[in-house]
Amino acid sequence: MATAMKIAIVDDEQDMRQSISQWLALSGFDTETFSSAEEAVKSLGPDYPGVVITDIKMPGMDGMQFLKKLMSTDSGLPVIMITGHGDVPMAVEAMRIGAFDFLEKPFNPDRMTELAKKATNARRLTLDNRALRRELSDGTGIMNKLIGASPVMERLREDILDLGQADGHVLIDGETGTGKTLVAHALHAVGTRASKKFITFACAGRDEADLTRRLFGPDPDGQIQPLIEEARGGTLVLEDIEAMPMTLQARLLKWIDEQGTPPETRIIAICNLQEQGRTCESALRPDLYFRLAAMKITTPPLRARGEDILLLFTQLSQQFAEEYGCEAPEVSAQEAAQLLQAPWPGNIRQLINVAERSVLQSRRGSGSITSLLLSESDAPEQQTMTTEGKPLKEYVEAFERMLIDNTMRRHKGSIVNVMDELCLPRRTLNEKMAKYGLQRSDYL
Repeated sequence: MATAMKIAIVDDEQDMRQSISQWLALSGFDTETFSSAEEAVKSLGPDYPGVVITDIKMPGMDGMQFLKKLMSTDSGLPVIMITGHGDVPMAVEAMRIGAFDFLEKPFNPDRMTELAKKATNARRLTLDNRALRRELSDGTGIMNKLIGASPVMERLREDILDLGQADGHVLIDGETGTGKTLVAHALHAVGTRASKKFITFACAGRDEADLTRRLFGPDPDGQIQPLIEEARGGTLVLEDIEAMPMTLQARLLKWIDEQGTPPETRIIAICNLQEQGRTCESALRPDLYFRLAAMKITTPPLRARGEDILLLFTQLSQQFAEEYGCEAPEVSAQEAAQLLQAPWPGNIRQLINVAERSVLQSRRGSGSITSLLLSESDAPEQQTMTTEGKPLKEYVEAFERMLIDNTMRRHKGSIVNVMDELCLPRRTLNEKMAKYGLQRSDYL
């Protein structure tokens, strides 16, 4: 859900405050007004969900002092300064301190609306990135976004936190549906550029002329800023980089070299070739590949994540059950084993599809997870299971964990009810919950 943005208007002249507020309200903005900087400071704390438009010349705390105060509180807050004629040098100084932009009186209202749109978009991106960064900085948030306790997911989270703090460019590869774009977003959110722009661009499905125009410009109509300028100082994610023509790869490499070290703009390249039997290394110029792959992350396929499959399936089916207003389907031991053994060529996206369809068919009182797994594959039944066999003990433990987890959720942490349903003595239930890292407090 997009963050709702406000515009704080600060001016000691009531007529000016009202006219700006009315114009922006007609343009669809939610405004609030303040007659002084001192009054505004009380309401504009860190993570203020909006932007500020303020006059430079005001009694008491003037606009420049106000700007410095805001920047010390939240350096990512966009502040648009309104200046009088001849105050341009002061406005330039304000930009140096951290102002988003300035308007010189008398200004065009349409120009103010345009700046307000740019500023609110930038603020929304900053706040969204901060929220994701906070989530990724603690265990709870990481589990919410990058769920799983398998060794490959533990390693992925560690890599994100490590490489996120570095300044170098990154190459992300992995099979389709493994969350490569989410990883790119996480890398930006936990890094030093978290308050800067995060722009994604898909290279596939475009001809060379269009790619060149969007990346490097110029735009014939002068309406679209080249991405290398738009992303300046932040992160530019190039999805499907393998689709970029060699001539354009050479130009991208030249631009990367011109940035120097550390780069002003970080490139995160996403490659989608694993399932096609090719590699990113074969699709990119060697010099560009090694420049990007100095820091590389490979997102793990679902079939390599073991027990995470059951954990994800359980959460997804519960979410869909809530959405459709019904009970989540019960998973038998045989179906749990089949979920763990399935090859999952579509990875998380395929699992989402199976979870939703299982809820829909359960609501009708028919069908099975087994039939869904078969329908998801064009191969004969005996080929729908992965050849990466696991010991029986792993399947049993994974199912046991899922069963206890589901029962605890259903009974909202009532140990007595769980003991009765599963026919387990309290000591045995406690031991198994400790073994599988399940805590009663998580279900209350």
